[in-house]
Amino acid sequence: MAETPDNYESGLKDASQNVASFDSADTSVVTRIQGALHKTPSLVPLIVLVCAIMIFTGWLGPRFLPQMTLVFQQIQIVGILALAQTLVILTAGIDLSVGAIAVFCSVIMGQFTFRYGLPPAVAVACGLAAGAAIGAVSGWLVTRVRIPPFIATLGVWQIVLAANYIYSKNETIRARDIREEAPMLQWLGLKPNEQFVTWFETLRGITYERIRPNDTDQFLLDLIWQTKITYGVLVMIGLTIVLAYVLRSTAWGRHVYAVGDDPEAAELAGVNVKRTLMSVYMLAGLIAAIAGWSMIGRFASVSPSASTGLEGNIESITAVVIGGISLFGGRGSIWGAFFGAVIVGVFMLGLGMAGVNPQWTFMLIGTLIIVAVAIDQWIRKVTT
Repeated sequence: MAETPDNYESGLKDASQNVASFDSADTSVVTRIQGALHKTPSLVPLIVLVCAIMIFTGWLGPRFLPQMTLVFQQIQIVGILALAQTLVILTAGIDLSVGAIAVFCSVIMGQFTFRYGLPPAVAVACGLAAGAAIGAVSGWLVTRVRIPPFIATLGVWQIVLAANYIYSKNETIRARDIREEAPMLQWLGLKPNEQFVTWFETLRGITYERIRPNDTDQFLLDLIWQTKITYGVLVMIGLTIVLAYVLRSTAWGRHVYAVGDDPEAAELAGVNVKRTLMSVYMLAGLIAAIAGWSMIGRFASVSPSASTGLEGNIESITAVVIGGISLFGGRGSIWGAFFGAVIVGVFMLGLGMAGVNPQWTFMLIGTLIIVAVAIDQWIRKVTT
C-alpha cells in the first residue's frame, strides 16, 4: 500500500478563521473609573484638592485664594518630609525617624557654625551628610540585620531624638544671632519675590522709609510682592519635580516600584534589592536633612525641642496616605504626596479662617485618612 504524503494544510480547510479575542467581564463606567485611578494614583488627591479650594473659596469668599501662598509656606517642612516618607513607603516600608532626623540635622548645622566656628556652607553640608548617614543606618538595619522597617526606624527615631538633646544641651540658637552671624542658615526662609521687588525698585531709585506697603501705584510689582513664596517652597517643588522624573523615567525608579510590589520577583528579575533599599533610606535621610535646613528658615532659630521631631513623622505619613500612596508599596506617585500635604494645609487654613474649632480639623483629617485608605483598597481590586 502506497503511503500518501502528509498534507497538514488540508486539515485547516474547514477551520475557523477568527482571531482569538478576550471579552472584559465588566466594562461599566465604575470599572473604567477604577482603572483610570489605578493608572494615575495622584488623580484622586488632585480632585480632592481642587474641590477643597472651590468649597473654601465659595464659603469664605475672595479672601481665601490670596492666602494659598501662605499654605505653601506652612507645609514646606511637612511637604519635604512627605517626599522622604514616600520613597520608603513605595518600597512597602515606613520611616518613623524622618522628623527626628530633620531636627537633629538642623541642630548640627547650627552647632557646627556657632560652637565650632565653621562656615555656614560647610555646616549645612555636614548636616546634609549626617542625614544621609542616619538614613544609611536605618537601611543597614532593614537590609542586613533584617529588622522590620517599623521597628528599625522606631529605634532610630528614639536614638536620634535623644542624641539631639544630649548634643545640643537643650540650647536654642536665637534668630537674631543667626541673622547677624550666619544668614545662610536662614536662606530657605527668605522670599525671592520680595528680594526681586526691592532690587528692581532700588535700581529705579525708589526707597521706603520703613517697610514697603502692599499696595502702591505699581500693580505688577505689588502682585509679585504679595506672592510671599519662600526659597523653601521652591526647594520643595523642585524636589517633587526631580523625584517624579527619577521615579518615572530611570532604572532606579523602576527598581523602587519593583521592590515595593514584590521583592522576591524583583530579585529574580535581576534587581539588587538590598542596594535599592539602602539607597532609598539614605536618600530619605538626606531629604529629611533638607527639611531640617528649611526648619531654620521657617522658624528663623535652631531649637532642639522643635515639635517636628515628634509630630513630623505622623504629619508626613498623613500627607502620603491622603496623597494616595499605597501603604502596601509598589503603587503611588510623588505628586500624590505633594497634593496630600497641600490638602492638609488647605483644610487647616480654611477651617482656621472660618473660626472652626481646631479639633474639628483633626477629625476631618482623620476622616480623610480613612477614606483615602478605603479608596486605595478599592482601586487595588483592579489588579486582582
